[in-house]
Amino acid sequence: MPDGEAPERRTDGRAPDRLESDAERRRRRAQFLRELNEAKALRDRVQPRRARAARMRQQMRMRTFRW
Repeated sequence: MPDGEAPERRTDGRAPDRLESDAERRRRRAQFLRELNEAKALRDRVQPRRARAARMRQQMRMRTFRW
């Protein structure tokens, strides 16, 4: 091509049939994060002892974390 870039490609390198709007991507990501949080909450309710141990480990990590 004379301009050095194929017309069927955008500057981000994705083909046009694989393009999606930012709104669609954000909507799918928000849905995923909602489902992930729901699954974590369910796991915490089902296994309270393991959830408490995980919270304690996280607190220890945060206590010993250095900026």
